[in-house]
Amino acid sequence: MSETIRLAVLAGGTLATGLVAGLFFAYACSVMPGLAATDDRTLVGTMQSINRKIINGWFLSAFLGGPLLVAVAVAGYVGTGGAVLGWLVAALVGHLVTLGVTGRCNVPLNNQLDAVGPVDEITDLAAVRLGFEVPWVRWNLVRTASSIAAFACLIGALLAR
Repeated sequence: MSETIRLAVLAGGTLATGLVAGLFFAYACSVMPGLAATDDRTLVGTMQSINRKIINGWFLSAFLGGPLLVAVAVAGYVGTGGAVLGWLVAALVGHLVTLGVTGRCNVPLNNQLDAVGPVDEITDLAAVRLGFEVPWVRWNLVRTASSIAAFACLIGALLAR
């Protein structure tokens, strides 16, 4: 793999990773605290809507493209050794944590929230909120930290080149 292609893959992976880290950070410091200040109906209905709308090409391209590009970058730097490869492997580990937490924790919580039905038909909104909000926020903080760590590692890889 040429150096130009390696740099382009690394830059693309860094960009996608930064976008996802920023998204999760925005949830952690604005979206969820804002919704925490609202009533049960607002939080449940809003999160149901967000969870449906976030599954789109833009989000999926960044969310899945970041780890894919980082994996390609790792493959491109195997054999070169050095700090760049170390930073890339660390970034890939951060991505794997982010993907794992999202797939095993946040997505199942989103699916459970959707399965209770339309907000107007839920009889105990407080119970639904309680079962969703606290664990979802906790796991979002974990994936926020892991995605920020992956982004920081990719910056390290760029600087080590």
